[in-house]
Amino acid sequence: MSYSVKELFLSIQGEGLNAGRVAVFARFSGCSLWSGREEDRGNGRGGCSRWCDTDFVGDDGPMGGRYQSPADLASAIRGLWPAGEGDALVVCTGGEPLLQLDAPLIDALHQAGFKVAVESNGTIPVPAGIDWICISPKQGAPIVVDHGDELKLVYPQEGISPADFVHLDFAAFILQPMDGPEVHENTQKVLQYCLQHPRWQVGLQLHKILNVL
Repeated sequence: MSYSVKELFLSIQGEGLNAGRVAVFARFSGCSLWSGREEDRGNGRGGCSRWCDTDFVGDDGPMGGRYQSPADLASAIRGLWPAGEGDALVVCTGGEPLLQLDAPLIDALHQAGFKVAVESNGTIPVPAGIDWICISPKQGAPIVVDHGDELKLVYPQEGISPADFVHLDFAAFILQPMDGPEVHENTQKVLQYCLQHPRWQVGLQLHKILNVL
C-alpha cells in the first residue's frame, strides 16, 4: 500500500496530555468527514467543516508526497528525529489518519524506534499496536471508538455536549476552546464547564501560543 502524506515535520505536541513533548508529525491527506476544500465549507459529515483550520488537501506540504511502502515512510519520519536521541514519538494526524494508517506502517514505525500516537475523529476503528490514542469527536459524526488515552472535545459545538462522552473508557477527558473570532468567549465557557464538571480538564493549543508549526 502507498501512503498519501500532506506533510512531515518535527515540532512540539501542542494539545492534550502530551503538550510540550517533541514529536515528528505525519499529517496524512484526506478526511472521512469533509473534503477540506473551501468551496465545501459547511458540507459533509460532522459540523467541523464550518471551523476546521487544518490543511490536509493533497501532498504538497514539506516532505509531503506519496510514499510507496511502510519502510519508505518510516525512514523519512526517522530522518526527522534528532540523531542519538531517545523517546522518539510520531503523531499520526490529518485530516483523518486512520483512512491510511495500517498494521504494516505501525510495525515499520515501531521498528524505526518510534512510539506511535494517533489523533482521530473516532469514526474509524483503531488498529492494534498504536501506543497513544487521542479521539476528538465531531458533531453529527457518531464515534465507534469507545476507549483510549484521551478524549479531546473542541467546545462549544452546536448539537454535541461533553456529557455525551463521559461513559466511555478514556483515561482523560479534555475540553479545548474552539479557535476563531470567539476564542476568548469560548475559553471562558470551557473554564466554567470544567469548574462545574471536574472530570474534564482545560486544554489549550500550546503551539499557537508559542507560534510554532
